[in-house]
Amino acid sequence: MFNKKKNLLSLEENNEPVISIITNDFDDGDCSISEKDLKDELPVLPLRNTIIFPGTSMPISVARKKSLKLIRSVNRQRGKYVALVCQKDAENEEPEIGDLYSIGVIGEIIRVIELPDEDNVTVIFQGKKRFRLTELTQNEPFLKGHYEIREGVPVAKHDTEYKALLDSIRDLTIQMLRMYGEPPKEFIQRLKSENASSLLVNYCCSNLPVPAIEKQALLEIDDEKERAYRLLVILNRENQMMEMKLNIQMKTREELNQQQKEYFLQQQIKTIQDELGGNPQQADLEEFKERAQKKKWSKDVAEAFEKEMSKLERLHPQSPDYSTQYTYIETLLDLPWGEYTKDNFNLKNAQKVLDQDHFGLEKVKERIIEHLAVLKLKGDLKSPIICLYGPPGVGKTSLGKSVAKALNRNYVRVSFGGLHDESEIRGHRRTYIGAMPGRIIQNILKAGSSNPVFVLDEIDKIGSDFKGDPSSALLEVLDPEQNSAFHDNYLNIDYDLSKVMFLATANNLSTISQPLLDRMELIDVSGYIIEEKIEIARRHLIPKQLENHGLEGNAIDIPKKTIEKVVENYTRESGVRELDKKLAKIMRKLARKVASEEDYKKVIDPEDLHEYLGAVEYTRDLYQGNQYAGVVTGLAWTSVGGEILFIETSLSKGKGGKLTLTGNLGDVMKESAVLAMEYLHSHHKELGIDEKIFENWNVHVHVPEGAIPKDGPSAGITMVTSLASAFTQQKVKTNLAMTGEITLRGKVLPVGGIREKILAAKRAGIKEIILCKENKKNIDEIKPLYLKGLTFHYVDDIRQVLDIALLKEKVKHPLDLTVEERKESN
Repeated sequence: MFNKKKNLLSLEENNEPVISIITNDFDDGDCSISEKDLKDELPVLPLRNTIIFPGTSMPISVARKKSLKLIRSVNRQRGKYVALVCQKDAENEEPEIGDLYSIGVIGEIIRVIELPDEDNVTVIFQGKKRFRLTELTQNEPFLKGHYEIREGVPVAKHDTEYKALLDSIRDLTIQMLRMYGEPPKEFIQRLKSENASSLLVNYCCSNLPVPAIEKQALLEIDDEKERAYRLLVILNRENQMMEMKLNIQMKTREELNQQQKEYFLQQQIKTIQDELGGNPQQADLEEFKERAQKKKWSKDVAEAFEKEMSKLERLHPQSPDYSTQYTYIETLLDLPWGEYTKDNFNLKNAQKVLDQDHFGLEKVKERIIEHLAVLKLKGDLKSPIICLYGPPGVGKTSLGKSVAKALNRNYVRVSFGGLHDESEIRGHRRTYIGAMPGRIIQNILKAGSSNPVFVLDEIDKIGSDFKGDPSSALLEVLDPEQNSAFHDNYLNIDYDLSKVMFLATANNLSTISQPLLDRMELIDVSGYIIEEKIEIARRHLIPKQLENHGLEGNAIDIPKKTIEKVVENYTRESGVRELDKKLAKIMRKLARKVASEEDYKKVIDPEDLHEYLGAVEYTRDLYQGNQYAGVVTGLAWTSVGGEILFIETSLSKGKGGKLTLTGNLGDVMKESAVLAMEYLHSHHKELGIDEKIFENWNVHVHVPEGAIPKDGPSAGITMVTSLASAFTQQKVKTNLAMTGEITLRGKVLPVGGIREKILAAKRAGIKEIILCKENKKNIDEIKPLYLKGLTFHYVDDIRQVLDIALLKEKVKHPLDLTVEERKESN
C-alpha cells in the first residue's frame, strides 16, 4: 500500500522494496559525477533485494556493521560516492565478489537519517552511473573494489518508435499505480510531464513490483531502446496479473457486501419486530419448548428433541435448512407420544355395536370381543394383528370402523393398493428435499393417539420394484415383538406401535409373502348367503339409500321376497356392493315419482322389479328331475357364492374304452372323471356292471354352461354316480345333490365351500345332500335356520354314495347294453 509522507512514497511487498520514489525535493534527473571526487577505488555497499537505477533516488535502510561503518566514513568525505551492488543471496551476511552481481550503480549519498534508539540508519541515495565491479580490494572495515564505468547505447534523437514506446510505458505505469491506490496528483503530473527518456525508463524499472533478479536483468541491458522494450513486456504482464487479482477481490467483496447487507436488514427487521411486540420466530421456538414440557415422551426422545431444538436456534430464519428443521420439530411435537384413548370394556356394548353395523361375520366379532375381554382382565396386552381375507364387498374395510367404535378408539385407514416404494412405509431420510414420514407415522399423527384401530387395506396388492419391497418393510410394523420400537427414517427415533390394533384386509392370500402371513392372524370372511344378504339389505342398505335419496322411511316397502329376487336375478357376487347399486337404482326411480307427484305402489312386489331394474340379468339352475340316466346334480363353489351344476353322461356304440370330456373342464376335474371311470371298471362285478359295456360303448361326460371354466376335485363322487347311472340305466334319487373328492381306492375326501354349496342346494329345491363325514364340522357351524328342510348323508366310501344315490328302478326307455358288438364279415 502507499505510505504517504511529505517527501517519501514507498510500497513494499514480502519485505522487498517494490516502489520507492523521491518527489520534488531532489533533482532526480542529475546523473553527472564530479571527476575529482571520483576515485579508482570505491566503497562497495551490498544491497538485499534492491536495485537502484541511474537518475533515480531511493531510501536504503542500512543495518549491517560493515555497512554502517561505510556510510559514516563516506558521509564525512567531500565526494559521497558509493558503489551499490545487489547480492545474489539476500541471506548472506558476508558476501564475497562471487556473491555479488557484477553490474551495479554508483550512488551519491543525499541524506542520512539517523533515529535515536535505532540500530540502523536510512540513507537516501541517488543513482548516477552504471559500472561493472572488477574486483574487491578491501574487506575490512568495509568492502572496497575496482570498477569500470559502463555507458549505455543512446537512442536516436528523433526515433518516433521510441517515443511511442515511452508513451506506452508511461500509461501502463500510471494505470498500475492507480490499481494500488490513488497516488498523489503532483506525482502523476510529474510522471506525465517527464521528457527525459532515459530517466523515465530507469524510474519505471526501479519501481517495478517484480523480483530483484528481473530488475538486475534490466539494469544489465546496455541498449536503452532494448531496455524500454523489455520494460514494456514486464509492465504488460504485471498489469494483467494485477487486473486478475482485483477481479477476484471484487467478487469476494461483492459476496461479503451482500451478506453484510442481508445481515443489516435482518437486524433492522428484528428490531422493528421487537418494537411491534416480539419476533415471530422466537415466539415459535418458545411455543415449541412449552409444548415439549407437556409431552409424555421418554428420556431418549426428550434428549433428541433438545438436540434438534438447539440446531434450530442456531439456524438463520432465511436459511434453506431452517424450514426443514422447523417441520421436523413440529412433527415430533404433533406425534401422540404416550397418549392413549381409554378402551370401553363393556363387552355387551361392544357386541351390540358390532351387530348393529354388520350382519354375520361372527368369527371376526368373536375375536374382537375375546381381545377386549383379555385386555379388561390383564390391563395390558399387545394388540392382535388380524388379517381379514375374502372376496370384495363383504365388509372387510368397513369392519374397522365398527371395531374402533366398539372399543372407543380412533380410526385410521391406509390403502396399499399399487404401493411399490419402501419409503412410503418407513419414510424418507431428511437429507432429501421434500422428505416426510412414512404412511404409518402420518396416520398415527392423523389419529392423534398411539392406540388407534389401524386398517391396512388391500395388503395383497403391494408391489415391489427397484425402489424396494414395501411388504418387507411391513414385517417390522406387523411383528408384535418388533413394533414396540418401529424405526421411521424421517423421525430417526423409535416409535411404539405395540398398542395399535392393526386390521389388514386382502382378497387373495397367494400374493402375500409368507413371512408377512406368519405375522398375522388370518380370519376368512367368506361371501354372504342369500339369507344374510336379505337381512343386510333390510337393516342397512335400504335405510341408507332412502336417506341418500331424500326419501322418508315409510316411502316404500320392499319385502323379503322382492329382495331375494333382486339378489338372485340381478346380482352375482359374494358381497353386497352390486346389491347396494341395484337398490340405489330402485330409489332413484322412486325419487323421480315422488318429486313428480306421481302415484306409485308403496310395496314393491317381485313382479314389479322389471319396471325398476329391467329384464332379469341372471338365472339360477333349478333341480331338473331324474328322468334321464347319467344326469346327477353336483354342488360347486364360485367367487360369488355356491351353485348347483349337472354332470351328464351318455353312452354310444363304438370300439369302447374312449372317454370324452366336454364343458370347459380344468385338469383336476378331468382327472376326477378318469378316476371315476377307472374305479367303476375295476369294481364292475361288485357294482353289477357288465364288463362288455367298457369294451363296446364309448363314454361322453359333459358339464353344461361350457363358456364358464370349471375345475376342482369336488365333483368326484358326482361323476362316479353319473357314470354308474349311465352304465346301469338306473334312476338317481330325486332332489338329491352331492359334493366330495374321490380316490382310486374309492375313498371320499372332504372339500371346501360347504356353507355356500349347501345354501345353493337349498335355493335350487334340493332336499338331500351327500357329503364326506369330515365335512360335518362345517355343517355344525351353519345356523340351524338355514339348514331347515335339508337332510344330510355323511359317507366315507363311494359304495355308500351309490347305495344312497341309485334307485333300483330303471329309467324309461333304457339303453340295451347287453347286445354284443356285431361281428364284421370277412
